[in-house]
Amino acid sequence: MELLYGGPNTGFSSLRIPGTEFPIINLQQGRAAAGWGRVIFHVADVDAFWAHLKEKGFQPDTPHNASWGERYFHMHDPDGHELSFARPL
Repeated sequence: MELLYGGPNTGFSSLRIPGTEFPIINLQQGRAAAGWGRVIFHVADVDAFWAHLKEKGFQPDTPHNASWGERYFHMHDPDGHELSFARPL
């Protein structure tokens, strides 16, 4: 991630994926909370990325086609936050 504003010792930071205009992630310092929140990453190929994670020893959920027009899957990071990987159908 590219740091646009802030840093490790500030109360607020903005980040984005290098070479893109969007998405921008804004983070605000606060109380740590496990199991809350979700970050959605759009990937070029949901099934290929799912297979890559499986090969690396992760246990992501099985990919699904959603009624809102995306193929996606979820997994949790080590702190219990949900990560979603998606691609418009």
